[in-house]
Amino acid sequence: MCAAAWGAAAHAAWPEMPIRVVVPYPAGAAGDLVIRKMQPALQTRLGQPLVVENKAGAGGNIGTLEVVRAKPDGYTLLLGATNNFVINQYLYKHLGFDPLQALAPIAKVVDAPSVLFINAAVPARTFREFADYAKANPGKLNYGSPGNGTTPHLSAFALSEAIGAQMTHVPYKGAQPGITGLLGGEVQLFLTGYGVAGAQLPSGRIRALAVASRQRLDVQPELPTTAQAGVPDVILSNWWGMAAPRGTDPAILKRLADAIHAVLKETAMQQYLSEQGFVAADDSPDAFATWLAGEAAQWQRIVEQSGATVD
Repeated sequence: MCAAAWGAAAHAAWPEMPIRVVVPYPAGAAGDLVIRKMQPALQTRLGQPLVVENKAGAGGNIGTLEVVRAKPDGYTLLLGATNNFVINQYLYKHLGFDPLQALAPIAKVVDAPSVLFINAAVPARTFREFADYAKANPGKLNYGSPGNGTTPHLSAFALSEAIGAQMTHVPYKGAQPGITGLLGGEVQLFLTGYGVAGAQLPSGRIRALAVASRQRLDVQPELPTTAQAGVPDVILSNWWGMAAPRGTDPAILKRLADAIHAVLKETAMQQYLSEQGFVAADDSPDAFATWLAGEAAQWQRIVEQSGATVD
């Protein structure tokens, strides 16, 4: 009885010290930029400093595992991407943990819907023209990605399957080398978030043909969705979400989710997200957990169809 009362009081007092957010990628990754933009407002709402730490390596597995092993007290959190929640467990044969079982979902933070960028030398001005050209020229087109098994790799594979085209995957060591390859014509296609390559559109060296989401992007409203372009089942996004170690008190999870959503609704944050091609999310920890199960099933299917593996 006394122990239960003490536990309730401890949770009610949370947070009493700085909160650490582990980003399992290098500084400058999309999610890293988003959480650092949110950092001041989150600190104000939570009443404690928010310390963002980049723990990169092994496709995000090193930082993710650090959070999995942390004490479930609400002071160590993960800001992970699609791979860390619903892809890597199917890519890595010896991962050693299942993110869906080892983590307590807090909230999806943002979506970064995938945009179909092509090199301007490809004779296509619309998505349909591109699909027809790709099907008529099997093996002629290459698609780039930041690496084997990354969301852009698997997304481009899923797109090629959906349109019935045979294209070759060219993995790079990171997104920016891949975009350089797209600009130079080493690859003809790169499927990634608008913020990764959108700034290159005015150069005329690349074109954007469609966005793989259910709604158009505010920053490029003229871009049709994949559904409008004829492939309604291709909804692909490299999203970012927050989680805690399994066993964290649900009241803490809810307070974190409420703070995240409140910050995402602030005018300055909305403007920043729109300019970068992000879409703010708004779901409860339970809703996020349910959604993750469906996402995992989709990406498991794509990983298995692609034959991608890392170890």
